[in-house]
Amino acid sequence: MEFGQLVTLLEPWWSNYNQAMQVQQRHSWQVTAAEAQAIQRRLASLVSRENEVGSPRLVAGVDISLPRIGGMATGAVVVLDYPRLTVVETKVVVQSVEFPYVPGLLSFREAPLILAACEKLLSTPDLILVDGQGLAHPRRIGLASHIGLLLDVPTIGCAKSLLCGKHEAVGAEVGSLAEIVDKGEVVGAALRTKVGSKPLYISIGHKVDLPSAISWVMKCCRGYKLPEPARLAHMAASEHLPGANGEAHSKAAAASRDDFSVRIGN
Repeated sequence: MEFGQLVTLLEPWWSNYNQAMQVQQRHSWQVTAAEAQAIQRRLASLVSRENEVGSPRLVAGVDISLPRIGGMATGAVVVLDYPRLTVVETKVVVQSVEFPYVPGLLSFREAPLILAACEKLLSTPDLILVDGQGLAHPRRIGLASHIGLLLDVPTIGCAKSLLCGKHEAVGAEVGSLAEIVDKGEVVGAALRTKVGSKPLYISIGHKVDLPSAISWVMKCCRGYKLPEPARLAHMAASEHLPGANGEAHSKAAAASRDDFSVRIGN
């Protein structure tokens, strides 16, 4: 038996034995929209806006795919070493999405899937880039902040669209930015990460300040609009991560879907 085959065989046991990330259970996910908003207001005061990102060794990206027929969705976390930004570890999960789509409550729809993937990691990232809002949220706790609180890890929100607030025009050059202001408060920045592409909306997730968040996003960009950790997480969640690792995780996701189909059918 080859070493790679042995690792694949032992991974389920080793993952349970050496689980690196633990989720803090601060609330139930089985809630109404009104209860979810109340939870957000309570947790918002716990979000840290102080920078605790020093010299990260591992940087991760997280993302989910859109729900499939039957309410199933794929979530992924990809861990990269820094500064090379080569893939260290990828975890993919497929499970049902229980919470309906409600603007401003994305974390109650997507966070359980992302957290399930993170719990499978054997490594602990020092920083997580999230495809979603952080502080730039009407209640100041978007997906990035929610995940950061529950994992107790620094996070940065890297959203493709603006949820709240306004900003001035962003220059055409890479690195140009404009502050996002909502109700008189600076909640993020519109940041140009690629020439000819619309800006990304960067905000504090947890345990990071805005200048540091902007800096780390730029350091993690490799010529694409999305920073590399978030870009690869998007590909993994879509089962399009190239190379041998992507193929393996695509097969794992397919097997997980088959397993869910069997259980639902029964």
